Order: sequence, then C-alpha cells, then structure tokens
Amino acid sequence: MTITAAIVTFATLWFLVFFCVLPVQFKSQAEDGKIEPGTPSSAPSDPQISRKAKITSAITVVLFVAVYALVTSGWITTDNMDVFHILN
Repeated sequence: MTITAAIVTFATLWFLVFFCVLPVQFKSQAEDGKIEPGTPSSAPSDPQISRKAKITSAITVVLFVAVYALVTSGWITTDNMDVFHILN
C-alpha cells in the first residue's frame, strides 16, 4: 500500500466512522428545553464535537490497522476484486 493510498483509506474510514458516531448521545435543544434564538429546535444542545472526533480517531486507527494488515498480507488483491476480469 502506497502512502497516498494509506492516507486516502484513513481519511475515508475517519469520515465514515465520524458520521456514524455523530448521532450517539444526541440531545436536541427541544429535548433540553433551551432553544437558542435563530436556531432550529432540532439543533444539538451540546454537540461534543471534540469528544466525538477523539472517539472517531481511536476507532479509525483500529480499523485502519485491520484494513492495512488485510491489504499488505495478500489476502485481498486486485484479482479478488476483478469480478468481470477487466484488469487482466
């Protein structure tokens, strides 16, 4: 795996995990009973973005190590992905 492929894979995994982690422990302003003027009532009362980014980074490192190990071990190659035999 090249450095560029590793960076792209890590970034893709990071955003995928981030969007999965965002709704965890979500509490809207309507549920909290404190709606800020000019915001919708469905806006988060405490988004905890930095905490969720740290959780996302930890999960992504574990997933990236697993993906990197699979790709570099040879278990997954382009031959496995070439279902229609286009790449040969």
